[in-house]
Amino acid sequence: LQLHHSGHYRCKGFVGSWLSQSAAVTVTVHRVLLSGMSLSVQPPRGQVALGDHLVLSCVVATGTGPLSFSWHREGSGALLGTGPCLELHHVGDKDSGRYHCRASDGDSVAESPTLNVTVMGEWDPRTE
Repeated sequence: LQLHHSGHYRCKGFVGSWLSQSAAVTVTVHRVLLSGMSLSVQPPRGQVALGDHLVLSCVVATGTGPLSFSWHREGSGALLGTGPCLELHHVGDKDSGRYHCRASDGDSVAESPTLNVTVMGEWDPRTE
């Protein structure tokens, strides 16, 4: 449902050759505030080897859509992504840090808890 689906509804139909209709009912669609933000990460616990692939996913438990997303890393002013998932290919030392996402429904903004990502080890391109 969307907010614009609010209105008066009735059912019409024929019984034999007679047109019959129900009484009108009023449907009101209410906006649901964004809440229940959470992050998940692959590989688990946000520990990724240098040069590997990292995927962060942002989940909103409740909210009235459509939703837009933005990804951020603490200490960096750069926008990292705009979808519900953030994929980092061939992570490097500079990708370690605390990540979070923001979701907006156009009227309100909610922020996820932060998730710590640790890039470990040395990457050797000969192992790929």
